[in-house]
Amino acid sequence: MISNCFASYSIEGEAIGLRVSILASGSSGNITLLETQSTRLLIDAGLGKRETLARLAAIEMDVEHLDGILITHEHNDHCGGLPQMLGMWKAPLYATEQTLDALHRALPERLEKRLRGVETIRAGQAFCVGDIEVHPFQIPHDSADPVGFTFRAGGVKMALVTDLGYMPELVKVHLRGSDCLLLESNHDLDMLKVGPYPWVVKQRVLSRTGHLSNHAVSEYLADADGFDGMARFLILAHISQENNNPDLARLSAEEALGRRPAENKFTGELLVATQEAPMKPLQL
Repeated sequence: MISNCFASYSIEGEAIGLRVSILASGSSGNITLLETQSTRLLIDAGLGKRETLARLAAIEMDVEHLDGILITHEHNDHCGGLPQMLGMWKAPLYATEQTLDALHRALPERLEKRLRGVETIRAGQAFCVGDIEVHPFQIPHDSADPVGFTFRAGGVKMALVTDLGYMPELVKVHLRGSDCLLLESNHDLDMLKVGPYPWVVKQRVLSRTGHLSNHAVSEYLADADGFDGMARFLILAHISQENNNPDLARLSAEEALGRRPAENKFTGELLVATQEAPMKPLQL
C-alpha cells in the first residue's frame, strides 16, 4: 500500500532536498536516480545490470538499497533492464495498471520471477515513497499509459518528462515551480527528415504521440507564460543519436531562452544529458 510521506530530515534546521543522478538518457536506455537522506528511487530502468553499476561507479556511488523503481512507460529503452534491477535491489515496482500489463507482455517470464511487490499508481494521484512526494501526470506518447513525474522533498521540486509528442497545457502546469527540470529535446526537424529512419518511423516521431523536437522545446522555453524560468537546473534529455546532437539541442535552447522577456530571464544552468555517460549528481 502506498504510504504517506515521512517527515523530511534536516541539518541544523535546514531541510535536505533532492540529489539527482542522471545515469543515461536517450533512445538506447534511460535511468535516473533520485535521493534524499533517507529515500532512494530509480526512475526507469533502461540499462542492464553491468552498465548500470558501471555508471554508478563512474559517479562514485554505491547503491545498496532502493525504496522503489518507477516506470514511465513500457518501451524497451525505459524498462529493458527492469528484471535485472528488481533482481539486484528487490525493490517494489511503481507503475500504472495499464503500464504494468504492458510490462508483463513485454517481459513475460523475466519480470514475473523477480517481482517483490507492486504498487499501482495513477496519473493525477500523488503518493509518497519515504520522504519523497511523487506526482504522476499524463503525457501524450504512443504507449499504454505514459506518465511524467514531479518529485518534492525538503522544500524542492524536480520534474521529469520525456517521450511526449507535444506540450499540453496541463503538462506545462505540472512543470511550473520546478527547481530541476529534465525535459526531452529529442530531434532536429531537418536532421530527422533527411535521416536514416524509414518514413513510417519518421511519421511516428513527428506525431502528437511521438517525441519533442528542438523547435517545440524552444517555443516552450521562450514563452514566459509556459515556462516560468525558475529552474536552477534545466536539463535537455532523450536526445536522438541519429537525428540530433547535444550541441544543436543546446544552441536551440539557448536561443529560445535569450528571447525571454527581461523580467522573466532564465538565470539557472542549462545542461545536456547524454546516452554515453552519466551526469555529475545535482544537489537541490
